[in-house]
Amino acid sequence: MKRFIIEQSSADIISHSGLSLIGQAIKQYTHLSGQLDASVPMRHGIKHSDVIKSYLALLSIGKNDFEAINGIESEFYFTSAMDIDEIPGEATLRQRMDKHAISFLPIVEKASRDFLSNIQPALRPLSTGHIPVDADVTPMDNSGSHKEGVSRTYKGHDGYAPMAVYLGQEGYCLGFELREGKQHCQKDTPALLARALRDAQKIAAQPLLLRLDGGNDAIENIEVVLAHNEAHEDLPVVDFLINKWNPRRQDKADWLAIAEQKGKWIYSREGKRVALFSVQTARHWKGHNYSVRRVIRIIERTIDKHGQRLLVPEIDLEGWWTSLDVSEEDVIQLYADHGASEQFHSEFKTDMDIERLPSGKFATNALVLGLSVLAYNILRWIGQNGLLGSKSPKRSKAQRRRIRTVMQELMYVAARIIKTARTIKISFGRGCRSLQAFDAVYRKLAYG
Repeated sequence: MKRFIIEQSSADIISHSGLSLIGQAIKQYTHLSGQLDASVPMRHGIKHSDVIKSYLALLSIGKNDFEAINGIESEFYFTSAMDIDEIPGEATLRQRMDKHAISFLPIVEKASRDFLSNIQPALRPLSTGHIPVDADVTPMDNSGSHKEGVSRTYKGHDGYAPMAVYLGQEGYCLGFELREGKQHCQKDTPALLARALRDAQKIAAQPLLLRLDGGNDAIENIEVVLAHNEAHEDLPVVDFLINKWNPRRQDKADWLAIAEQKGKWIYSREGKRVALFSVQTARHWKGHNYSVRRVIRIIERTIDKHGQRLLVPEIDLEGWWTSLDVSEEDVIQLYADHGASEQFHSEFKTDMDIERLPSGKFATNALVLGLSVLAYNILRWIGQNGLLGSKSPKRSKAQRRRIRTVMQELMYVAARIIKTARTIKISFGRGCRSLQAFDAVYRKLAYG
């Protein structure tokens, strides 16, 4: 085997050429820079927009710690790609975000909404023609820390319990609200859902389907949907699908008798039969009566899975609230697809490495989460437009690429930076398999 000679080149080579995609997305499809700089006037020092965009760049390559700003490879490329004048130091980055987190967060959240509404991402509808809106709480483990707001979550560890709202099967994020670990999942949720539905209809032209877990089985969430439809009669309808109706206080024998009359029984194996049926149920809230469809699935087992006959039949009872007018089988399948949102949580926590938030201050961590949403949406769009077409690097067929894949294929592409009198060139290696995809995405972002 030949031995290599190790030396340092005079060429300006970078390993994160994808930052040019992030910079163009922010410049062309948001007003982040101008709104940040106008929010809190400054007489001297690094501009607010330079600070925030520098941290956004770090998030886009999977780094959330403030110290990572000290490891920038090429200051020239970093400032050029992100359209900033100066890179802040670690202390400036931390102090500025601590000081102005409350003022910056609404601007960052608006930039994320603006990006999606301006770029109009392609969204695949469900079998019913709806675009899903999935909301769920995902605890973040920050055990062993003394950060503000960290407390015991329902998962049994200390951390935060933020609630995320995703749009489409692609998983674009409409909001990620940081919450204390001990906060109940339903607290503040109606207001979050109301905002999310308004934002979703600025992006999607199809009907929406709001899907919620059993922790959010509350009539006030249903009222949010009904009030939204009433206030926006000119827009496509919003339907809901909520699991899980809690049957612990129900008499299963009574429901079994109803199933005998109304249910469609399926004998899946010897000793096991399943019935599906729907009932209209009255629910009351603030002096109003609502008639809501409840889909019921009841399972009766007289023989267990090991072939043992049971002395007393085993009965399982499940239910889903919905406004959909489709079959019971379709309702259950549509709710099962809601589980894909768990993968979106994972991409935030692992691919973008934000589970352990970097600050001791709650407001600063809320800002970090808001910036993560903006970076995530841009990376998601880059992946959908750069890694699924004929020009993308060869990979197995998929409807969606993980954020980690986007980082590996397009963000971490090594390149040489060539500066001339009038232009800056990003020169990729001869064997770079991401060149065509990178060029196609950059042209879409930079030139529309």
